[in-house]
Amino acid sequence: MNKIYSSTDLPDQSTIYRPVFFRINNQEDEKQLRDLLQNNTGIAVYDTIAGQLAELIRLNNPTRKLTKEESAQLIAEYVNGDLNEFGVWVYFPWSNKVIHILDEQDFIKVRTNRNIYKVTLEDIETLKTKKIGIIGLSVGAMIAFTLTMERTCGELRLADFDDIELSNMNRIKVNIQDLGLNKSIVAARQIAELDPYINVVCYTDGITNQNIDDFFTLGGKLDVLVEECDGIDIKVLSRIKAKALGIPVVMDTNDKGMLDVERFDLEPNRHIFHGTVNELEELSPEELNEKLYNLTIAEKVEILSKIIGFENLTEAMKKSFGEMNKTIVGWPQLASAVTLGGAMVTDISRKILLNQFTQSGRWFVDFDEFFTSKFNTISYISGDDATH
Repeated sequence: MNKIYSSTDLPDQSTIYRPVFFRINNQEDEKQLRDLLQNNTGIAVYDTIAGQLAELIRLNNPTRKLTKEESAQLIAEYVNGDLNEFGVWVYFPWSNKVIHILDEQDFIKVRTNRNIYKVTLEDIETLKTKKIGIIGLSVGAMIAFTLTMERTCGELRLADFDDIELSNMNRIKVNIQDLGLNKSIVAARQIAELDPYINVVCYTDGITNQNIDDFFTLGGKLDVLVEECDGIDIKVLSRIKAKALGIPVVMDTNDKGMLDVERFDLEPNRHIFHGTVNELEELSPEELNEKLYNLTIAEKVEILSKIIGFENLTEAMKKSFGEMNKTIVGWPQLASAVTLGGAMVTDISRKILLNQFTQSGRWFVDFDEFFTSKFNTISYISGDDATH
């Protein structure tokens, strides 16, 4: 009889999110992979390395129309040995699959080829070295996945203490078997299955006083912080930390396509949230922690209204403020808006990392306005007038 897991009795592998690599031209790796396959009869093996190599050879010879015979000859010369030993066998413990893929440099070359020339070869090399942290893996999950698809960075740090619930599935791309799993773990697995060479670090307790320094600096300082969490305390504390370290912050608010950029790397004296809550910056770390961790619902709404600007919200979102913990228990979010947020944050993060965008401010990509406006223009508020 199959084992049935409840939400409180998930298997130990529920926290695993890192793939395992086997390069079987290495004797020890070859033995470990052989043992894995022999001792796990339920494992699924996928070997499409020949097709990946054919694509690589085609990309290496863009001016030639290769015949099958010519392609096969060039593949044989490139491999120069046993095809089975070429590249990497990657094991995904959570899905019990082993997949044969190109090794890192070849994999990245093929994976990012369709980015050229929207992203140059030099830019692709630069982005491989960049680190992006994401706090909040609801909206943040789509951002993380879009960043991965474009390969906008070489490392992602994901922080969220929350688990996947059924009501999350209106805007988070997950499967029903993911219910009860930590949001950052699920996102990390999706990233690994798309590009196992991107380094992912999960903070399944969310951001705390104990781990905030590690999140921002362990293994090298973040290059961009994407803040998408619900907690007012972490919104404020993460920005204060980012400001102290000179790290730019990007935030999608998921209403009216509102996008905030705070360039603390270029403006070290810039107030957080465009100067809307300066009184919080005047508090000592101890006073700030005490105040933020003991906020009432009314106080949270008051601070959030200052940060976002109540006048900037759609009528539906304004109504939600008054209905919180009455007829609803969380902020409404739609998959279409979350997907837009993933696109906007990815685009602006890439431009920040490549020194193609230097502004701070608040911008809107308001679909309601865009599709009803006589002139079909997108709303814009400059960095100099970010809060009005």
